[in-house]
Amino acid sequence: MAETTRTIVIAGREFVLRASRVERGLRDVLPEPVKDHYVVINRRRYPPKQVVGAVTGLDRAEFTTHHARRILTGLGFPAGRSPRPEHAAGHGLRPGNGGSAGRRPRRARATARPSAKSLEPFVGQWVATKGPDVLVAAADPHAVVGWLAEHRQQADSMFRVPRDELEASGAAPS
Repeated sequence: MAETTRTIVIAGREFVLRASRVERGLRDVLPEPVKDHYVVINRRRYPPKQVVGAVTGLDRAEFTTHHARRILTGLGFPAGRSPRPEHAAGHGLRPGNGGSAGRRPRRARATARPSAKSLEPFVGQWVATKGPDVLVAAADPHAVVGWLAEHRQQADSMFRVPRDELEASGAAPS
């Protein structure tokens, strides 16, 4: 099966991109936080502009997110859009609403957690998660904490994805 190759022009410059080169180029690059759109490369979600900027060396102001997404889906990478978080409007107390008299308290919602399948690519690595999503994964916990601080992100949890059941249980090998 032939590899997908695309010749693209961005900001008047021509680039020849191959899916395998994009994957190799991002192997050691941690994804930045996804705001709206993302592409999946090496089983990680990346902002499309981060990917195109990294593989072309262009400044991200030279192209749009939609252009980057079209280029990457043209190379065969799956793309998606993050669901919008619920807005705080209408929840809890607001100035001038007279408090919460006559209202029933809201039940705390169970926080969704990543599935075992979504954690498979990160076996043996440290991950920071928020809801069902893996925000970042790295071999070193300091790299994960550094990424969270750099991108002003807050995780629900941080842990090392175990390699097997024995490691997950914490039992000593016999």
